[in-house]
Amino acid sequence: MNQAVELTVLLRAWAAGDDDAEAALFAEMYPRLRRLARSKLRGEVSARPMDATELVHEVYIRLVHQRQIDWRSRDHFFAMAATVIRRVLVDQARRRQSCKRGSGAVHVSLAEANLPHHPWALDLLALDRALADLAAIRQTAARVVELRFFAGLSIEDTATTLHVGRTTVIRQWRFARAWLTEQLLGTA
Repeated sequence: MNQAVELTVLLRAWAAGDDDAEAALFAEMYPRLRRLARSKLRGEVSARPMDATELVHEVYIRLVHQRQIDWRSRDHFFAMAATVIRRVLVDQARRRQSCKRGSGAVHVSLAEANLPHHPWALDLLALDRALADLAAIRQTAARVVELRFFAGLSIEDTATTLHVGRTTVIRQWRFARAWLTEQLLGTA
């Protein structure tokens, strides 16, 4: 049995309440979630109130309450993890911004997201608002960004998760990158 199938079996057993499956799933997923967390925090330029371990644990705590979800695959899990990572980081940025009246907002580098390279970091709250605006006009493009940027999924895994073709993901990814660049940086 390949790893993706094994993880799907673990996810379904976990959703059914199997505590042993939960422990095995966490052991399998933890290293990848930690790499994702490190990559999301790497571009942060202000003092870090949360490190990669804390982010992974917060994501895990939020995911552990998702037993009612019918886990379809490993990619489905990472799609949910992407959403949770985004929410945790945005919640953290909002807390920090409310404490400091706008200064010290979380910054995330988009270099890993394959957006055009710029020497400055991106405000995560601005990205969240831009993704919400993008979702209003092109839901699939916003979902592609979330899966690729926050979950680190490949084009193929994103296509599988969204049940669309690879070409659709590539087209939506290109559109989203250009649209976000225009919205966030004011350049075409």
